[in-house]
Amino acid sequence: MKRTVPLVIAAVTGVILIASYFIPYAQSWGEEAMIWFDILAAIAFVLGGGNLLKMHLQKISNRRAGWGFSVVTISAFLITLSIGLSKMGVNPAENFPEWSWSGDYLQEGGGFKWMYDYIYLPLASTMFSLLAFFIASAAFRAFRAKNAEAMILLGTAFIVLFGRTYAGIYVSQPIIDVLASITGSEVESLMSLRLDRLTSTITNVFTLAGNRAITIGIALGIVSLSLKVLMGVDRSYLGSEE
Repeated sequence: MKRTVPLVIAAVTGVILIASYFIPYAQSWGEEAMIWFDILAAIAFVLGGGNLLKMHLQKISNRRAGWGFSVVTISAFLITLSIGLSKMGVNPAENFPEWSWSGDYLQEGGGFKWMYDYIYLPLASTMFSLLAFFIASAAFRAFRAKNAEAMILLGTAFIVLFGRTYAGIYVSQPIIDVLASITGSEVESLMSLRLDRLTSTITNVFTLAGNRAITIGIALGIVSLSLKVLMGVDRSYLGSEE
Protein backbone atom coordinates (compact mmCIF):
# COMPACT_ATOMS: atom_id res chain seq x y z
CA MET A 1 0.00 0.00 0.00
CA LYS A 2 2.91 2.35 0.67
CA ARG A 3 3.83 2.23 -3.02
CA THR A 4 0.53 1.42 -4.72
CA VAL A 5 -1.43 4.37 -3.31
CA PRO A 6 1.15 7.03 -4.32
CA LEU A 7 1.32 5.51 -7.81
CA VAL A 8 -2.46 5.70 -8.16
CA ILE A 9 -2.54 9.28 -6.87
CA ALA A 10 0.19 10.36 -9.28
CA ALA A 11 -1.50 8.65 -12.24
CA VAL A 12 -4.98 10.01 -11.51
CA THR A 13 -3.69 13.54 -10.88
CA GLY A 14 -1.66 13.51 -14.09
CA VAL A 15 -4.62 12.31 -16.16
CA ILE A 16 -6.87 14.98 -14.61
CA LEU A 17 -4.39 17.77 -15.41
CA ILE A 18 -3.99 16.54 -18.98
CA ALA A 19 -7.76 16.28 -19.43
CA SER A 20 -8.33 19.76 -17.97
CA TYR A 21 -5.95 21.22 -20.55
CA PHE A 22 -7.57 19.62 -23.60
CA ILE A 23 -11.21 19.26 -22.45
CA PRO A 24 -13.04 22.53 -21.54
CA TYR A 25 -15.59 20.60 -19.43
CA ALA A 26 -12.80 19.29 -17.20
CA GLN A 27 -11.08 22.63 -16.72
CA SER A 28 -12.44 22.99 -13.18
CA TRP A 29 -10.90 19.62 -12.28
CA GLY A 30 -7.46 20.96 -13.02
CA GLU A 31 -8.13 24.04 -10.88
CA GLU A 32 -9.17 21.83 -7.96
CA ALA A 33 -6.04 19.70 -8.42
CA MET A 34 -3.85 22.80 -8.36
CA ILE A 35 -5.48 23.90 -5.09
CA TRP A 36 -4.52 20.55 -3.58
CA PHE A 37 -1.04 21.02 -5.01
CA ASP A 38 -0.74 24.37 -3.21
CA ILE A 39 -1.81 22.72 0.05
CA LEU A 40 0.77 19.95 -0.35
CA ALA A 41 3.43 22.52 -1.29
CA ALA A 42 2.71 24.44 1.93
CA ILE A 43 3.09 21.24 3.94
CA ALA A 44 6.33 20.48 2.08
CA PHE A 45 7.68 23.91 3.04
CA VAL A 46 7.00 23.14 6.71
CA LEU A 47 8.63 19.72 6.43
CA GLY A 48 11.58 21.25 4.59
CA GLY A 49 12.09 23.83 7.33
CA GLY A 50 11.92 21.14 10.00
CA ASN A 51 14.42 19.00 8.11
CA LEU A 52 16.75 22.00 7.76
CA LEU A 53 16.68 22.60 11.50
CA LYS A 54 17.16 18.90 12.27
CA MET A 55 20.20 18.47 10.03
CA HIS A 56 22.01 21.61 11.14
CA LEU A 57 21.21 21.13 14.84
CA GLN A 58 22.68 17.64 14.65
CA LYS A 59 25.77 19.07 12.96
CA ILE A 60 26.14 21.69 15.69
CA SER A 61 25.53 19.14 18.46
CA ASN A 62 28.19 16.75 17.08
CA ARG A 63 30.63 19.62 16.38
CA ARG A 64 31.23 18.31 12.89
CA ALA A 65 33.40 20.22 10.41
CA GLY A 66 31.72 23.48 9.37
CA TRP A 67 29.27 23.58 12.28
CA GLY A 68 29.81 27.34 12.52
CA PHE A 69 28.15 27.75 9.12
CA SER A 70 25.21 25.76 10.45
CA VAL A 71 24.84 28.31 13.27
CA VAL A 72 24.72 31.11 10.73
CA THR A 73 22.22 29.20 8.58
CA ILE A 74 19.82 28.49 11.44
CA SER A 75 20.09 32.04 12.79
CA ALA A 76 19.37 33.56 9.38
CA PHE A 77 16.49 31.13 8.82
CA LEU A 78 14.80 31.84 12.15
CA ILE A 79 15.29 35.62 11.94
CA THR A 80 13.93 35.80 8.38
CA LEU A 81 11.01 33.51 9.23
CA SER A 82 10.10 35.53 12.33
CA ILE A 83 10.22 38.88 10.54
CA GLY A 84 8.27 37.54 7.56
CA LEU A 85 5.52 35.85 9.59
CA SER A 86 5.11 38.74 12.04
CA LYS A 87 5.14 41.27 9.16
CA MET A 88 7.39 43.52 11.21
CA GLY A 89 7.16 47.15 10.09
CA VAL A 90 4.29 46.50 7.67
CA ASN A 91 1.40 48.97 7.66
CA PRO A 92 -2.20 47.65 7.55
CA ALA A 93 -3.92 47.45 4.17
CA GLU A 94 -6.27 50.29 3.23
CA ASN A 95 -9.26 47.91 3.02
CA PHE A 96 -8.62 46.47 6.48
CA PRO A 97 -7.04 49.24 8.58
CA GLU A 98 -8.10 47.60 11.85
CA TRP A 99 -6.06 44.46 11.11
CA SER A 100 -2.36 45.10 11.70
CA TRP A 101 -1.33 42.00 9.71
CA SER A 102 -3.42 42.77 6.61
CA GLY A 103 -0.58 44.52 4.78
CA ASP A 104 1.66 42.90 2.20
CA TYR A 105 4.83 41.41 3.72
CA LEU A 106 6.81 42.83 0.75
CA GLN A 107 5.56 46.33 1.46
CA GLU A 108 8.11 49.13 1.18
CA GLY A 109 9.50 49.95 4.61
CA GLY A 110 8.66 46.53 6.03
CA GLY A 111 11.27 44.40 7.76
CA PHE A 112 11.18 41.57 5.22
CA LYS A 113 11.49 43.97 2.28
CA TRP A 114 14.40 45.73 4.02
CA MET A 115 16.21 42.42 4.53
CA TYR A 116 15.63 41.49 0.90
CA ASP A 117 16.90 44.83 -0.45
CA TYR A 118 19.84 45.42 1.87
CA ILE A 119 21.00 41.93 2.86
CA TYR A 120 19.92 39.33 0.29
CA LEU A 121 20.42 41.36 -2.90
CA PRO A 122 23.95 42.60 -1.98
CA LEU A 123 24.99 39.06 -1.02
CA ALA A 124 23.55 37.64 -4.25
CA SER A 125 25.26 40.35 -6.31
CA THR A 126 28.56 39.59 -4.59
CA MET A 127 28.17 35.87 -5.27
CA PHE A 128 27.46 36.40 -8.97
CA SER A 129 30.36 38.85 -9.22
CA LEU A 130 32.70 36.19 -7.84
CA LEU A 131 31.25 33.60 -10.21
CA ALA A 132 32.21 35.82 -13.16
CA PHE A 133 35.89 35.28 -12.35
CA PHE A 134 35.44 31.50 -12.13
CA ILE A 135 33.59 31.52 -15.47
CA ALA A 136 36.38 33.54 -17.07
CA SER A 137 38.98 31.14 -15.67
CA ALA A 138 37.06 28.09 -16.90
CA ALA A 139 36.60 29.69 -20.33
CA PHE A 140 40.35 30.38 -20.57
CA ARG A 141 41.11 26.72 -19.86
CA ALA A 142 38.40 25.40 -22.17
CA PHE A 143 38.93 27.71 -25.16
CA ARG A 144 42.15 26.28 -26.51
CA ALA A 145 42.45 25.91 -30.26
CA LYS A 146 43.38 22.23 -30.32
CA ASN A 147 41.22 21.38 -33.34
CA ALA A 148 38.86 22.97 -35.85
CA GLU A 149 35.81 22.77 -33.55
CA ALA A 150 37.71 24.44 -30.72
CA MET A 151 38.89 27.17 -33.08
CA ILE A 152 35.30 27.87 -34.17
CA LEU A 153 34.17 27.96 -30.55
CA LEU A 154 37.02 30.26 -29.59
CA GLY A 155 36.40 32.62 -32.51
CA THR A 156 32.65 32.78 -31.84
CA ALA A 157 33.19 33.44 -28.15
CA PHE A 158 35.67 36.22 -28.95
CA ILE A 159 33.25 37.89 -31.38
CA VAL A 160 30.32 37.72 -28.93
CA LEU A 161 32.29 38.94 -25.91
CA PHE A 162 34.16 41.67 -27.77
CA GLY A 163 31.11 42.69 -29.80
CA ARG A 164 29.11 43.51 -26.69
CA THR A 165 31.53 46.28 -25.74
CA TYR A 166 32.13 49.70 -27.24
CA ALA A 167 35.70 48.63 -27.99
CA GLY A 168 34.32 46.15 -30.53
CA ILE A 169 32.68 48.95 -32.48
CA TYR A 170 35.69 51.23 -32.09
CA VAL A 171 38.09 48.59 -33.45
CA SER A 172 35.95 47.07 -36.20
CA GLN A 173 34.75 50.34 -37.78
CA PRO A 174 38.21 51.37 -39.17
CA ILE A 175 38.69 47.84 -40.52
CA ILE A 176 35.37 48.11 -42.39
CA ASP A 177 36.42 51.48 -43.81
CA VAL A 178 39.68 49.98 -45.09
CA LEU A 179 37.87 46.99 -46.62
CA ALA A 180 35.42 49.34 -48.34
CA SER A 181 38.26 51.35 -49.84
CA ILE A 182 40.10 48.22 -51.02
CA THR A 183 37.09 46.49 -52.56
CA GLY A 184 35.39 49.66 -53.75
CA SER A 185 32.19 48.69 -51.97
CA GLU A 186 29.81 50.89 -50.06
CA VAL A 187 30.50 51.14 -46.35
CA GLU A 188 26.87 50.37 -45.57
CA SER A 189 27.08 47.07 -47.43
CA LEU A 190 29.91 45.96 -45.12
CA MET A 191 28.33 47.14 -41.86
CA SER A 192 27.09 43.62 -41.20
CA LEU A 193 30.73 42.68 -40.54
CA ARG A 194 31.00 45.04 -37.59
CA LEU A 195 31.46 43.08 -34.38
CA ASP A 196 28.26 44.29 -32.72
CA ARG A 197 26.26 43.34 -35.84
CA LEU A 198 27.98 39.95 -36.00
CA THR A 199 27.18 39.42 -32.32
CA SER A 200 23.51 40.17 -32.97
CA THR A 201 23.47 37.76 -35.93
CA ILE A 202 25.08 34.97 -33.91
CA THR A 203 22.68 35.50 -31.01
CA ASN A 204 19.47 35.87 -33.03
CA VAL A 205 20.15 33.24 -35.69
CA PHE A 206 22.60 30.51 -34.72
CA THR A 207 22.12 30.59 -30.94
CA LEU A 208 18.34 30.84 -31.29
CA ALA A 209 18.29 27.80 -33.59
CA GLY A 210 20.35 25.83 -31.09
CA ASN A 211 18.13 26.90 -28.20
CA ARG A 212 15.04 25.80 -30.10
CA ALA A 213 16.54 22.39 -30.77
CA ILE A 214 17.45 22.04 -27.08
CA THR A 215 13.94 23.18 -26.06
CA ILE A 216 12.34 20.60 -28.36
CA GLY A 217 14.57 17.91 -26.87
CA ILE A 218 13.63 18.98 -23.34
CA ALA A 219 9.93 18.92 -24.24
CA LEU A 220 10.21 15.40 -25.65
CA GLY A 221 12.09 14.32 -22.52
CA ILE A 222 9.36 15.79 -20.29
CA VAL A 223 6.65 13.99 -22.27
CA SER A 224 8.57 10.71 -22.06
CA LEU A 225 9.20 11.03 -18.32
CA SER A 226 5.58 12.08 -17.66
CA LEU A 227 4.26 9.02 -19.47
CA LYS A 228 6.62 6.78 -17.49
CA VAL A 229 5.38 8.31 -14.22
CA LEU A 230 1.70 8.04 -15.24
CA MET A 231 2.11 4.38 -16.21
CA GLY A 232 4.08 3.56 -13.08
CA VAL A 233 7.27 2.66 -14.94
CA ASP A 234 9.35 5.37 -13.22
CA ARG A 235 9.04 5.03 -9.45
CA SER A 236 12.15 6.99 -8.46
CA TYR A 237 10.04 9.64 -6.69
CA LEU A 238 8.91 6.97 -4.20
CA GLY A 239 12.44 6.42 -2.90
CA SER A 240 14.01 3.03 -2.31
CA GLU A 241 12.11 -0.23 -2.14
CA GLU A 242 12.74 -0.53 1.60
